[in-house]
Amino acid sequence: MILNLSRQILFQSLPTLIIPVLLVNAQDARGRISATSARPPAMNVVVPQARFMAAHPSALVQVTDVEAGVEIVEQVATTTMQINLINPSNLRQEAELVAPVPEDVALRGFTFQGAASEPTAELLLREEARHIYDSIVAKIRDPALLEFIGCNLIRSSVFPVEARGTQKVRLVYEQVLPSDGGRVDYVLPRSESIEYGVPWKIAVRIRSKTPIATVYSPSHQLEIERPGADRVTARLAAGAGSEPGPFRLSYLLQKNEITASLLAYPDPKVGGGYFLLLAGAPLKAPQADPKSAIKREVTLVLDRSGSMRGEKLEQVREAALQVFEGLEDGEAFNLIAYNETVDSFAPAPVIKNAETIGRARDYLRTLKVRGGTNIHDALVEALRQKPTRGFLPIVLFLTDGLPTVGQKSEAVIRELAFKGNPHARRIFTFGVGLDVNTPLLDKLANVTRATAAFVLPKENMELKVGQVFKRLAGPVLAGPELQAVDADGKAFSGRVRDLTPSPLPDLFEGDQLVLLGRYDGDKPLHFRLAGNYFGVERTFQFRFDLDKATTKNAFIPRLWASRKIALLVDGVRDMDAGWPAPQPSASADPKMKELVDEVVRLSKEFGILTEYTAFLAREGSDLNQPVLARQEALRNFQARAVQIRSGAASLNQTFNNSAQRVQANLNHRNAFLDSNLDRVAVSTVQQVNDRAFYRQGNRWVDSQLMNQPSSAPHRTVAVGSEEFRRLATRLAEQNRQGCVSLNGEILLRVDGETVLVK
Repeated sequence: MILNLSRQILFQSLPTLIIPVLLVNAQDARGRISATSARPPAMNVVVPQARFMAAHPSALVQVTDVEAGVEIVEQVATTTMQINLINPSNLRQEAELVAPVPEDVALRGFTFQGAASEPTAELLLREEARHIYDSIVAKIRDPALLEFIGCNLIRSSVFPVEARGTQKVRLVYEQVLPSDGGRVDYVLPRSESIEYGVPWKIAVRIRSKTPIATVYSPSHQLEIERPGADRVTARLAAGAGSEPGPFRLSYLLQKNEITASLLAYPDPKVGGGYFLLLAGAPLKAPQADPKSAIKREVTLVLDRSGSMRGEKLEQVREAALQVFEGLEDGEAFNLIAYNETVDSFAPAPVIKNAETIGRARDYLRTLKVRGGTNIHDALVEALRQKPTRGFLPIVLFLTDGLPTVGQKSEAVIRELAFKGNPHARRIFTFGVGLDVNTPLLDKLANVTRATAAFVLPKENMELKVGQVFKRLAGPVLAGPELQAVDADGKAFSGRVRDLTPSPLPDLFEGDQLVLLGRYDGDKPLHFRLAGNYFGVERTFQFRFDLDKATTKNAFIPRLWASRKIALLVDGVRDMDAGWPAPQPSASADPKMKELVDEVVRLSKEFGILTEYTAFLAREGSDLNQPVLARQEALRNFQARAVQIRSGAASLNQTFNNSAQRVQANLNHRNAFLDSNLDRVAVSTVQQVNDRAFYRQGNRWVDSQLMNQPSSAPHRTVAVGSEEFRRLATRLAEQNRQGCVSLNGEILLRVDGETVLVK
């Protein structure tokens, strides 16, 4: 079956010559290098997963883009890579392919356009691959390949690229993917360097006899299609194809109930390490009785102040009808309209049927716009309603302005979500236009297990409301609560901490939960998850061993730190509780200094920058002066996070922080939106393995050397030397070999010693 699969994929290529494949051993019985692999590199060595390296001054062949298709059938993955090349010179160029691949792969096909003398490809195991890496590094003095130490290597024969021509090279290999319980993992090695700019298209098709619960990538954003419970297609989302880093994908096989798996990163500095818990919700209720499903109670709160006249009002009417029509018969709804006063369609939510939907249409037709905006009283009315027993209570709250009538204090309105919400309604907020208090709407949603959405000028309000409501289809687990317990099921306080998100969101059909946190010790982790599962209060028990915790999972602490920074920024934005009368001296508050200090510390350690701390990557910044860093960060937070509450310059902060608060994929380039809502990225900070490096001139400096009494190197190592090879080997033992793959001088900490790589 494996051969048929690979052959099918291989013959889908454009007109190419099928090349016989030669599989060779890396070494003979005495450990000697084979003659074929010992050959010198060609004039052009093409490494599609690494930044362009010139093996010869006249080498011009470059990779324009890569298309990777992955077929996974019952844990067997077939990877087909098409590497597209260009030769802009006036001379025919010879080239060969050097492609790092995971361990335990089998080479199944190698093709390219045109003909060559005895064209072949060979699979070299990681020890021999290391010799190839070393020989290339020694020749061109560029250590980029060394981040692939530990990978096997596929090396091709020499093939031509015609003058001013293109070449398509196709590579096919297969592997049996590792599995941990019900989780299957796939990795495609690629460079972490932010200098890597080759665009990739990656599509993964998964088929399994067991239903697939969820598919997740910690490295890149995905677009997911589910043609069936046993089939999933995942593609890189728009914009993700230019992001560097290994492509990682995991999928969970569905059990009868909630499916969960855990990945861990050990770190003695925190007394244990960091973990990522991935859970998937069932697509359909396991019970045969459809009456067991959780029903929704939706209250739509509409702004009908004077600023809503015209097209806005028509979109509001259509959005309301779309929501009510989207409810199942037997679910409940209500409608509240407000300006300076508050009016309700019904005193309490009503059950959806033909009669109530007809009355709702009539009510919407009578809506007129005028007056001011009384957000406080409208929210009180929505939250105080008598709930429909056994239903999931949801509020969709829409406004296009700031509170202008009644209670206008941000702190007082915000407090409603904590103390004036006796029935624990979820408040999904919608800000229409730029003249809204973005921190307020974001906070109301975040503390009630909901989300905030914002409709920019010229965006369609009806579409935005519909997109949010569509995600609320089919509640699976409502009000989830997670607790660490011991082996006997008793509460185990302190075993895990700093969990995010907290509180856990409700899970809907097809949802996934990506929970990050820190753990103590190395004994197995036990969790108890409780909540309303398809209409019934249920408790689920999970046990996860930590024996597979590895520093290869360096994405876990980085994702955790990113979310932690977002929560700290939330705390800073909450400091101005007296809005609309901003406090000019918030930066003098000891609590704010404490929050900002922690933001700066995490930003420097993990290389995760925000609009408030981007100055850390500025050329000439002295990162060894923590007082100066705090002072500049305080000024930035005071001027923006505290004092700006509406407009584009506030909206961008909410967009950035909302995304970071639930971040589930790495942000290699530290991209964020600036105050003009333009996307910017930072090029002077590099996240590699579990380290962060800051560029200072032509030198990359390890963040672990910041705030040290002295950063003078204990020794200097030249790239390509024997001492350099020993250093790379030592780093590879720690899964940190990528630290010496950066372009330029590198100052780093290794085993308590400061080393300068030149």
